[in-house]
Amino acid sequence: MKIYIIRSVGSGKTTLARQSLLNIPHFKSDNFVWQRQSGEDFRNAEPVRDAQFLAAIGQSNWIIEDVHIGWTERAVQDADCVVFMDVPYHTRTFRLLSRHDKQKTGRERSTHRPSLSMLRKMYGWNRYFEKIMKPAFCSSWEWSRKKRLFLQTTNKQKN
Repeated sequence: MKIYIIRSVGSGKTTLARQSLLNIPHFKSDNFVWQRQSGEDFRNAEPVRDAQFLAAIGQSNWIIEDVHIGWTERAVQDADCVVFMDVPYHTRTFRLLSRHDKQKTGRERSTHRPSLSMLRKMYGWNRYFEKIMKPAFCSSWEWSRKKRLFLQTTNKQKN
């Protein structure tokens, strides 16, 4: 089974992927983009990013989650199911602040160093997704009608 989960920061992609009853490899596309190191992350060169990505989608089963346009198109095409999580902007914004607090106090793990600078970046990415990327994804969904799943929530979920 190959599943691609699309949505902005704070939408619950990682939670959904981790709670999957399927015992298959889970990848965050951000981890193809960034080389995670203690203290600071470094952007991978595109050939490194692409090689890691192709190795992941070359597996017989996977869950890939995050939000990128262009270089991840192959995973969207190869997926058996594409899940688009439509969580309200204000809910994601609240979750970002809640997650930041949990990470700063050691109650939640983080792939990055939790800082005010990173929180500001996440707020910016959240706005960018809502205004630019969400409309782009939605307008390009005609080809995937048979394998897409659109999850929409209006309820505030427990954080």
